[in-house]
Amino acid sequence: MKSYAKPLSNLISELSKLPGIGGKTAQRLAFHILSLSEVQAQGLADAIVSAKKNMKYCSVCGNLTDVDPCPICSDGARDKSVICVVESPRDVFAMERIREFNGTYHVLNGVISPMDGVGPEDINLRSLIVRLQNEDVKELILATNPNIEGEATAMYIARLVKPAGIKVTRIAHGIPVGGDLEYADEVTLSKALEGRREL
Repeated sequence: MKSYAKPLSNLISELSKLPGIGGKTAQRLAFHILSLSEVQAQGLADAIVSAKKNMKYCSVCGNLTDVDPCPICSDGARDKSVICVVESPRDVFAMERIREFNGTYHVLNGVISPMDGVGPEDINLRSLIVRLQNEDVKELILATNPNIEGEATAMYIARLVKPAGIKVTRIAHGIPVGGDLEYADEVTLSKALEGRREL
């Protein structure tokens, strides 16, 4: 069987680089994209380029946003005395789905992982320390994923922050160990937030 034409082959190759997309799924997506009208295909391409060009990290919390500071940090109704620390912007959206947390967030954009050569200086930790020094924070909720790297990161932050007299809590493990926040349902996330414990 002959190989695909170069433009189609390139499209399949690029789609297969996306996380969770294997060769067969990349082929299905590529053929679907080719079946779109010119306007629909251009709309998809424009949305990708626009998101890449216009999204940036909030200068306060590190969340992805198109305005700086982000809408959560700018919201006067949010409780600025409570900060929930998460690994990625996806986790902010997961926590927001439960509609029970009214504090603010801090996105680390990574976790400490010595095996991968990622240390505390490689994640968005320095700006968290600055926030804790400049804002009247009473509680820091550590909501990193319940895996080895997430636990190590949570323990590192707890040891760093506790001497400042700030209450440090960890979300309860209603989320399965080894799981990710973005895949947890609202009830599980809600229970995990309710059952958080002090470190």
